[in-house]
Amino acid sequence: MGLIHRKNADSSSDDLQPPPFGDEKTSFAGGQAVLDPHEDPDTQLHRGLKSRQITMIAIGGAIGTGLIIGTGSALAKAGPLSILISYSIVGFIVYMVMCALGEMAAYLPIQSGFTGYAARFCDPALGFSLGYTYWFKYIIVTPNQLTAAALVIQYWVPREKVNPGVFIAIFLVVIILINYLGIRYFGEIEFWLSSVKILTIVGLLILSLVLVLGGGPDHDRKGFRYWKDPGAMKTLYGTGDKGRFLGLWSTFVTATFAYLGTELVGVTVGEAQNPRRVIPRAIKLTFWRIVVFYVLSVLLIGMLVPYNSKALSFATKQTTGASASPFVVAMIESGITGLPGFLNACILIFVFSAANSDLYIATRTLYGLAKEGNSHRIFARTDRRGVPIYALGLSAAIACIAFLNVADDSKKVFGYFVNLVTIFGLLTWISILVTHIYFVRARRAQGVEKHQLAYTAPFGLPGTYFALVFCIVIALFKNFDVFVRVPGREGGERFDYINFITGYLGIPLYLIMIFGYKFISHSKGWTPLEADLVTGKEAIDREEEEFLANKAATQDGRRSGGWFYRHFVAWLF
Repeated sequence: MGLIHRKNADSSSDDLQPPPFGDEKTSFAGGQAVLDPHEDPDTQLHRGLKSRQITMIAIGGAIGTGLIIGTGSALAKAGPLSILISYSIVGFIVYMVMCALGEMAAYLPIQSGFTGYAARFCDPALGFSLGYTYWFKYIIVTPNQLTAAALVIQYWVPREKVNPGVFIAIFLVVIILINYLGIRYFGEIEFWLSSVKILTIVGLLILSLVLVLGGGPDHDRKGFRYWKDPGAMKTLYGTGDKGRFLGLWSTFVTATFAYLGTELVGVTVGEAQNPRRVIPRAIKLTFWRIVVFYVLSVLLIGMLVPYNSKALSFATKQTTGASASPFVVAMIESGITGLPGFLNACILIFVFSAANSDLYIATRTLYGLAKEGNSHRIFARTDRRGVPIYALGLSAAIACIAFLNVADDSKKVFGYFVNLVTIFGLLTWISILVTHIYFVRARRAQGVEKHQLAYTAPFGLPGTYFALVFCIVIALFKNFDVFVRVPGREGGERFDYINFITGYLGIPLYLIMIFGYKFISHSKGWTPLEADLVTGKEAIDREEEEFLANKAATQDGRRSGGWFYRHFVAWLF
């Protein structure tokens, strides 16, 4: 991830500082700063992700428990209009984050991704803190997905019959094996898993629309009936407008969790072929993914399932069976008896794919930290397939915390994981947005014009500032309910210290890492003229030219694919 430190003019320990930008001893391999031009081949990744794989992963890779399962809790808590508003606003914020990331990644697609951008454009301390924050997020979200898998499987096998730990162990072993096989096999498997996820969600949307219009077995044309009775917005911790606002605000946490992982495109650039062409396309597709998969999904679910439905997951203590997903609840309440089992199987694929990609990101993040010297160097070691096996081993071992599901209730564990993951995800987005602000200032100060960029954020800095402010507000007030005395809540009116800790633990850790790093290394932030926008760019430009030349020579004037593929599919990949 290439954290580059600036020499301190007033520091007496210059020998402890890596060479600054432009030092004659500094060279670049694949866009990453290294101090030794002859880098150890046993610490190298392989650039094996194809364009079609990254495109499909960008569209469907992050779709998982947040949308398929977590939507139910938000609907039960605040009502259909509330989740439509929160998912739309957070979706716009995510699009702003992706546009900011896309502008930087398309200009300089370095292996270190957005953690490297934070270190080069803003402050090495921010890059250090962001790297570990991101790793913390994914060593937590991986067991979260495994927990969700055990929850979904209880549709067929109750926990009283088979211990959930059995299924957690099976899934964990399989995703470790896939990640161990190497980037070529991982990319291909994720391509097809993401394809299945996209086809499934499209099928769900079509079926939901049919049910809304009365095409189900009950022939009940629901329309917006449930928006009138029991209502469009449910009050929470109060009555009237105050209760409706608190209900709405409570759903922002679930909405944020549903979108987490969208930024994984910024991690794949280090192993992507022709990233300057692939990344902008993936960013543009993010907009349609948000509108179609997320906003339209919550709209239709809010029309099919009333917020007071007893079958909704997390709305009652019944966390088994079809209640794991509001989509399955919608099928059952519309009189469809054979399809919910099939849909639950598809949901299981969603969760499995998300767990697989989450373990991949955790592994690559730890690998990058080791390459920078911010973790033990053994985690930078790779095998002949380019897999950082020791980083994979540690990340997989930490994923075993999913076995907490064996001793505790699934609903509690799932809720705690959502809290932890959400704050780390928000801090990641905040860091990306701050980095983009510094990047724009730097390129303006150094005379890099817009026409020199492969992609520019359509809303510019105003969009970045808007998203940044909103992310900070959500991060600070997302767990407001821990301060509210709720007589009906477990534990009575006592302070909910567990949710307070899991909800806000990430913020002090994030700040401690930033200021602790600055104190120990004596690093300072970059000014717009000091930020390095040049180093490594020439090597990446040359690599891109070689790739395009080889591709043209391989095709040799032949048109790939049939007429249907060229006209309706090729534009996507």
